Amino acid sequence: MNDKHWSEWVAEKAVKYSAKLSYEEATEAMQELAGVGIGKSSTWRLAQKWGEQMKTIEAREAQIANETIDPLAAGKPSEKVGRLGVSMDGAIIYIREEGWKELKVGCVFDVELAPTLDAHTLEWDDLAHARNISYVSHLGGPETFGKKLWKEAKRRKWHEAVDTQVIGDGAVWIWNLTGDYFYDAHQLVDWYHANEHLARAAHLAFGEHSSEATQWHKQQELVLFQGHPDQIAQTIITLAEQKTAVQENLLEQAGYFKNNQHRMNYLEMRADGWVIGSGMVESGGKRFKDRFAKSGMRWSRDGAERLLPARAALMSNRFETVWKSAYNSPQN
Repeated sequence: MNDKHWSEWVAEKAVKYSAKLSYEEATEAMQELAGVGIGKSSTWRLAQKWGEQMKTIEAREAQIANETIDPLAAGKPSEKVGRLGVSMDGAIIYIREEGWKELKVGCVFDVELAPTLDAHTLEWDDLAHARNISYVSHLGGPETFGKKLWKEAKRRKWHEAVDTQVIGDGAVWIWNLTGDYFYDAHQLVDWYHANEHLARAAHLAFGEHSSEATQWHKQQELVLFQGHPDQIAQTIITLAEQKTAVQENLLEQAGYFKNNQHRMNYLEMRADGWVIGSGMVESGGKRFKDRFAKSGMRWSRDGAERLLPARAALMSNRFETVWKSAYNSPQN
């Protein structure tokens, strides 16, 4: 599949720079860094053309991967594949004629131990970190996003991993997808999201930034880290009975801990060498927003969807591989 106006090298650089920068900046980079005399409209056209091809291949690969969903059907764990993790989150970008829409972001990562200064004990310890992170995204509902994420997990040999985990916030759609695709993995609500809900309960009950709120938060934070969210839920319920003015909001926070209590065994999971924070996917969401949600940016749905696969490939350090697959595939 060839472009009669531009060489493969020029087309590749146009798509790659467009995945990093605004089209205007990408055009300047093409001219200044690559020495290519190209206009903004041509840069945009190349990015749209080949982005559509990347999108088509991504959808095709997801369809093939989802013909067999059961991760246990593919074989026994391999000694070559260690621990793997998956995380999911959402970011917001603006789509013309639709408004602000959620971009679902997911990542697959290796779980590796590394010497780390423990924020709780202030001692060095071998703690788990996310390494070799690869990303997927979808502008739309969880069903298609789940298929894309499962495709990436299978590419990373999820079914051959020694053990696996899923980490995310308390969003229902995340745990529904986990049940569909990653049901045999360890599940954990991100520590920082859980702690934010704890802080919210403290502020509701005792007043924001009050000494009582700070003291209560610190006491309950230890209880949470030790893996007793059920106790925290009951404590907040008791507070709600006393604080009638904010009772409904407090009960909402209690429900968060009660509903997710089986995913809040932080001390145990960390001791077993698992990641307890979802910073890897949150930083991924920010990197998508760096390209799609800068000040004044407004996207057509087609325009965003064509560029998202290129951005994901770039963030995953797989752009050259994905590009070759797109460029050498038959054009639809």
